[in-house]
Amino acid sequence: MTPDLFDDSGSKPLQARQEAPLARRVAPHSLDEIIGQEHIIGPGKLLRRAIEADRITSLILYGPPGCGKTALARVIAISTKAGFEALNAVLSGVADIRAVIKSADERYVINKKQTIVFVDEIHRFNRSQQDALLPHVENGRIIMIGATTENPYFSVVAPLLSRSQVFELKPLEEHQLRDLLYRALSHARRGFPGVEVRLDEDAADHIARYAEGDARRAINALEIAMLTTTAEEGILHITREIAAESIQQKILHYDGSGDTHYDAASAFIKSMRGSNPDAALYWMARMIEAGETPRFIARRICIAASEEVGNADPMALVVANAAFQAAEFVGFPEARIMLAQAAIHVACAPKSNASYHAIDKALSDVREKKSVSVPDHLKDTSYPGAKALHRGEGYRYAHDFEDGYVPQEYGVPRGAYYTPTDRGHEQEIMKRLESLARRDEESRQLPEDGETSPA
Repeated sequence: MTPDLFDDSGSKPLQARQEAPLARRVAPHSLDEIIGQEHIIGPGKLLRRAIEADRITSLILYGPPGCGKTALARVIAISTKAGFEALNAVLSGVADIRAVIKSADERYVINKKQTIVFVDEIHRFNRSQQDALLPHVENGRIIMIGATTENPYFSVVAPLLSRSQVFELKPLEEHQLRDLLYRALSHARRGFPGVEVRLDEDAADHIARYAEGDARRAINALEIAMLTTTAEEGILHITREIAAESIQQKILHYDGSGDTHYDAASAFIKSMRGSNPDAALYWMARMIEAGETPRFIARRICIAASEEVGNADPMALVVANAAFQAAEFVGFPEARIMLAQAAIHVACAPKSNASYHAIDKALSDVREKKSVSVPDHLKDTSYPGAKALHRGEGYRYAHDFEDGYVPQEYGVPRGAYYTPTDRGHEQEIMKRLESLARRDEESRQLPEDGETSPA
């Protein structure tokens, strides 16, 4: 079966054709031609050794668009002596999977050769389609290579994932994209015989910066610039202005429900926790630009106000909640201002996670330890018969005593869960609690008939 994905037999390099898109014409044909991804295909790396030795096992290539997943699969197709079949999960159905499996079975029976099956965008296969590949991966007749832009630990079924190695590809750096652009010029010039093509350095820099690590987007921008620019006196000159028109604005790789969504939110929260308002603003701007709702962002600020700041600055939650309500009321674009104010307040506030740890400790005791009985003097007395049951006897009303406090047993020892820090307002809380603890201790040392005097 000819893999339509590569428009090639899968065993020979794709021949450069003038009518083919530039991105296809510059596709690498060997590992040495691949730009970037040194962390997995650099000299001595596991995947490189496996490809060079033609000892590929099932694997999943995971990374953002344009980072080289399909290019790497193409190189494997060129390098391997095994059969090679390709599927695109967007276009392929069960019938296509069966045809590929049948071809692989025939190849194995006749030639004793395994078949590498490349599944582009494997996350688009539903569970039953992914499960259909599993027995054939297990019996060794096919080696699956899946490519996905979504985290495979969420988008690929566990049985298939456990039988595959996962390799994460990274977005290309700007200097790598610039190298790729100048390399692409040698292929692009073939379509413009008799014309000298010049790409200014600042034009290449602009494309590389706005491509956001996406090699395909960078090359397509270069091709658009060449096709829409008129040569003058035999020179096709691509300036920064032409490059800017060709790539226009940045496209953020942000899916709204996958890795980029949660990773940006995580970076936002951790920046506020780390008291870095500038980083918090950047990650919030990324979320705003990608289309996150004011509510989603405001919720994260409110959570951080309690979890990361707490009583070190009690106003943090007040500001965060006010921003939440105001942002809901006015909406974007003005809501960005309220959200920024609240995020900056939380980021700059003194930090304490004492409340967070305190409630988790208390919940842990409630779930795992023997329940504490409510002391009789703290029990409800609002119903008829409570007095007959001696409910509330011995309870001392704190406001009847000096400073509104009286030592008394509440069922849980002081300091069991909440330990304030010495930061911000919690420093004052700590001093008060320490003072009350001393009064408790003094009360315990009094004779049994001793009584703290009412005010």
